[in-house]
Amino acid sequence: MEVLKIKTKSNGKDTKDKIIELFFTEHLRPVDISKKLKVGMPYITKIIQKDLRYIEEKEARKLESKEKNKIQKRMYAQNKRKKEKQEKQEYQKLLVQINRDNEYLSTKKKENDLQFANWNRSAYEYDKDSSDLVLKDDLNTGFNVAKRVSNIVNSNTIKSNKIYV
Repeated sequence: MEVLKIKTKSNGKDTKDKIIELFFTEHLRPVDISKKLKVGMPYITKIIQKDLRYIEEKEARKLESKEKNKIQKRMYAQNKRKKEKQEKQEYQKLLVQINRDNEYLSTKKKENDLQFANWNRSAYEYDKDSSDLVLKDDLNTGFNVAKRVSNIVNSNTIKSNKIYV
């Protein structure tokens, strides 16, 4: 393990000038200066605080930090609103799709009843009065089997007793 040599006060005016230059002109933080010059933090802080420009620099950095925070808050709020708007649009699209699906399923049931009656024509009888196919009475079926399938044939157009569906 390599031990870093930490510069101290004995290194003279060059280190002090470099610290002041890095802090006031390049606007580095004391932590960054410490890493860059391999100088202890207490020494850097001591030198910076002795300079007359320290209070002004501290206030300027404080204002700069406030402005950055305002910008970040504004961006956060904009992004949040944009995300909420997208989610609302996606929700509306989902509702539209659900309504379409419900409409399709509600009409599809009648088509399914008709298809079932076509597939199982022998289970149904034709009702001459209503033009419906009616499930035969002697059959036991489940609750989801249509007992009556409506509007198969218009009764006025019937020419024979045989109905082909």
